[in-house]
Amino acid sequence: MPPRRTPSKPTPPPPSKTEQLEPYRAHQEDTVLTTDQGIRISDTDNSLKAGLRGPTLLEDFHFREKMMRFDHERIPERAVHARGAGAHGYFQVYESLERYTQARFLTDPSLRTPVFVRFSTVGGSRGSADTVRDVRGFATKFYTPEGNYDLVGNNMPVFFIQDGIKFPDFVHAVKPEPHNEIPQASSAHDSLWDFVSLVPETAHMVMWLMSDRAIPRSFRHMEGFGVHTYRLVNARGKATLVKFHWKPVLGTHSLVWDEAQKVSGKDPDFHRRDLWDSIEQGNFPEYELGVQLVPEGDELKYGFDLLDATKLLPEELVPVQKVGKLVLDRNPDNFFAETEQVAFCVANVVPGIDFTNDPLLQARIFSYLDTQLTRLGGPNFAELPINKPVCPVNNHQQDGFGRQTINTNRANYHPNSIGGGCPMLANPKSAFVHRQERVEGHKIRERSGSFGDHFSQATLFFNSLSKPEREHLVSALEFEVSKVERAEIRERVVNQVLVNIDRQMAERVARAVGVAPPKPPKASELVAGKPAPKLTKVSPALSMENTPHDSIKTRKVAVLIADGFPGRELSQVRKTLEGLGALVEIVGPTLAPVASADGGEETPVKTFQNTSSVLFDAVYVPGGDKSVATLRKLPLAVDFVREAYVHCKALALSGAATTLLDAAGLSQPMAKGLDDAMGVVRSAKNETRGFGQMFAKAIAAHRHWVRESPPPA
Repeated sequence: MPPRRTPSKPTPPPPSKTEQLEPYRAHQEDTVLTTDQGIRISDTDNSLKAGLRGPTLLEDFHFREKMMRFDHERIPERAVHARGAGAHGYFQVYESLERYTQARFLTDPSLRTPVFVRFSTVGGSRGSADTVRDVRGFATKFYTPEGNYDLVGNNMPVFFIQDGIKFPDFVHAVKPEPHNEIPQASSAHDSLWDFVSLVPETAHMVMWLMSDRAIPRSFRHMEGFGVHTYRLVNARGKATLVKFHWKPVLGTHSLVWDEAQKVSGKDPDFHRRDLWDSIEQGNFPEYELGVQLVPEGDELKYGFDLLDATKLLPEELVPVQKVGKLVLDRNPDNFFAETEQVAFCVANVVPGIDFTNDPLLQARIFSYLDTQLTRLGGPNFAELPINKPVCPVNNHQQDGFGRQTINTNRANYHPNSIGGGCPMLANPKSAFVHRQERVEGHKIRERSGSFGDHFSQATLFFNSLSKPEREHLVSALEFEVSKVERAEIRERVVNQVLVNIDRQMAERVARAVGVAPPKPPKASELVAGKPAPKLTKVSPALSMENTPHDSIKTRKVAVLIADGFPGRELSQVRKTLEGLGALVEIVGPTLAPVASADGGEETPVKTFQNTSSVLFDAVYVPGGDKSVATLRKLPLAVDFVREAYVHCKALALSGAATTLLDAAGLSQPMAKGLDDAMGVVRSAKNETRGFGQMFAKAIAAHRHWVRESPPPA
């Protein structure tokens, strides 16, 4: 007989995936903040410094761990500034600045210093769109004879936080929310505004982020700022505080929000395409380097602390001196090898440029170097061609991932006799020497009292904008805060942040986002939002309306035509526009040649199906009864005109083309002959004398904001 089998116990069902993952879930409700080693932390807002305004200390293990972990969160794209575009060029100083610095690229006017510049958005991933509302990076690597110098800045002169230990917190708050990875490249969500409402030092930067500066027309129309206060040091060791500026030669201009959203769908590569095309066409982007110079010791002279990265130095108090020009004249040959692998580091300085004790700058000095170790696979990223200095590199560094240098010296240490003592130490007169600065104080985790005013400059910025710019900023706040789902966060934004900047603005936003308007201030609170002593009440330099508006160079003009357009008129207007540097593109029903009324023809480069008015700076429709009759029957052509009008762009309509305004529901009275009311240039009888010049003037104005105001009743 076969042996009796013992009945086996039923196999228990495997745990569900949810159950399997449970031991790995960290539920952090009602817990206390610790380091990765379990050490309890009582302050995660201030790095450890030598005295209130002293430098950050290397022994701050909490800061180092927090920043190290943040630097290595993303592989392989950058944790921030992931989406970017770059170009090669050169920088040349106008006159020697040897009075202030010994940096050769700033003291030798005959020297053309090669550069690589990378522009970027901050919050989005590599696959996000160019025209989102965001800060833009403006990072410049100077390949100087004395080594690489990296000026790593943004298109805004201030930042959200004062101490770098808060940077991981800010970026985590602005990135897509962790539970659903939504929204991409957007600040319009709960976590960002929760952070803003609880960290008042963000107030000034929030005003910049909600302004039109956050949606630039192109990288070519965008200012750049070094953000921090640095030091220039001359050959005698004398230091001068400096703030760096990049001023675009073409002026500073922006998109409007509705236009930016549509561009994101029509061409998510709008900014990088514009940069690439401009260089390929020979329209090289140009910027002037400006400096604000302040004697060392005057960092508290202006009513705020120059070491506070949430503050700017108004140009009316210390004018910006333009000292040199940056020209971008060559596109990369390979995006990955150059634009993606370029490694900027705030710590890359040359003799004549030094740091200050700005606690945000101190953190960046550590963080940028650390993050490259993961992103570029190890310590040899400086040997990549795009990062390699143009001057000789000799040291005892060897081995490691990606090593390209073949060292033949058998002594990789100092001092040595085997290698003849080489590489030898440099003469201090030609070497980088840290400026001697007396530093003393108690080790402390506190913020200097001189960093305590969070609202005066936010008010200054808001008050300095033109009326259209202020309206756009308020509309942006209404849009962004309305996206916040939690009512208590919306209430804090209004009642703890916006009301301290401008009460009327806060009341308007409150109505739009469904929270109670702020209560009248108490007598003790009336000082909030008022300019600090010595601070100007208005700074005209902060408004883009006060930047150059006298050139149409590189502006893109769409010309809408169909069979029967007036060829001679188009030829005359195009000659005028192109003579002034504008780029004219023909848009037709198809890409087939279009016949003119006078026997010629034009071949469109775009169609109404594959382009849109949001991709152009201005729109021109020549007359011709047959041509206009065809365009009126094409809804996309009518929308082209309507959308350009709504976005306040220059329009030119001649002869029968003026009826397109009626078709678009935009009819308005017209004078006889030529008329340019509200930036719409019209000629009722196909009059072309002066038509092109009038249109060019309208384009140079960039936008005609008067159209945003409702007509009088």
